[in-house]
Amino acid sequence: MASPSSKKVTQAFETQYPGSAAPRVWRAPGRVNLIGEHTDYNLGFVLPIALDKACYIAAAPNADGMFRLWSENLGESREWPIEALAGLKPAKDWSDYSIGVAQQLLAAGFPLAPVNLAIYSTVPVGSGLSSSAALEVSTALALLARRAMEPLELAKLCQRAEREFVGMPCGIMDQYISVFGQAGSAVRIDCRSLENAAVTLPEGTAIVAVNTMVKHELGSSAYRHRVQECGEAVQAIATLAPEVKSLRDATIAQLDAVSAQLSDVVLRRARHVITEDDRVNAFLAASAKGDREELGRLFLASHRSLQHDYEVSCEELDFLVDNAIGLPGVFGARMTGGGFGGCIVSLMKPDAVEAFEAAITASYQAKYNLTAQVFRCIPSAGAGEETR
Repeated sequence: MASPSSKKVTQAFETQYPGSAAPRVWRAPGRVNLIGEHTDYNLGFVLPIALDKACYIAAAPNADGMFRLWSENLGESREWPIEALAGLKPAKDWSDYSIGVAQQLLAAGFPLAPVNLAIYSTVPVGSGLSSSAALEVSTALALLARRAMEPLELAKLCQRAEREFVGMPCGIMDQYISVFGQAGSAVRIDCRSLENAAVTLPEGTAIVAVNTMVKHELGSSAYRHRVQECGEAVQAIATLAPEVKSLRDATIAQLDAVSAQLSDVVLRRARHVITEDDRVNAFLAASAKGDREELGRLFLASHRSLQHDYEVSCEELDFLVDNAIGLPGVFGARMTGGGFGGCIVSLMKPDAVEAFEAAITASYQAKYNLTAQVFRCIPSAGAGEETR
């Protein structure tokens, strides 16, 4: 049976494209990363879950040679002749994610036919929950239609779209989990080997995200700087340990050995990544033991490292984390995603969720005069076609 969101995007398609053939609908989820932040582009470890919030695309061919996009969320449309797609330059707006995917499909040898697309997403934009990867993956599936592509190749193609067309030097986590998400489980991803394993959290653990409702413009440029700073640290460590190809390979002892060659900033950036990889593995061990208190401790340690060493947090995120960890039933909290706004994620007892939501929204409203969005994060399946 079609989901409410699938029905909504179908209705949007029918309104926008009257007389079109009946569309097929594709869904790709957003994600929340439990731990392992800014480690994916350092080829380390991450532990995200695919969300029940997703991007839905209704698609059907047209007969007039056009490539059309309609965003139901924004009430905006874009269109180009199908033969113009390969030569398009970024418009610096929401359409870039779909056009980047289209160009990558063409480059991979998949000819594209004229098509009408309607897009509807329940992933909050700017929340750090990967609305962009959800749009990329759902676009790719809609354009591929019944043509087969290996799931890993699909994730890689969508990552290339973001890196090469949108211009964001992202790791593969967001696109990967959108494709490989598993209902009921987190997914441990090795960002070098691209292998994954399902991870079930201890029974009686709720995952709750809180959206700051802000996104500071610093985020995009600072992301690129972090990538460069991590590269500087790898170059320095490799002078003593040539086997170190990324920070995933490095140890704190190796970092300390070259500390005199590094600025304080680069030293702190590398320290975050190295210790964050360790925290991912410690989190897995604690989860296997059912130690929710240790999971919470690792959450908070991750946030403090992101706050002070990697410097990608912000006042609003820190406020939410500091308030969350003082509330009853909460094991731990941390920022999730790229930073400079977006969401925190908290682990807590399921029966604490309702009181948590009331308390955290009240304190945030009083401090910033903003209504924080709170929602339970349900580990969900990866991308695919919706049933009618």
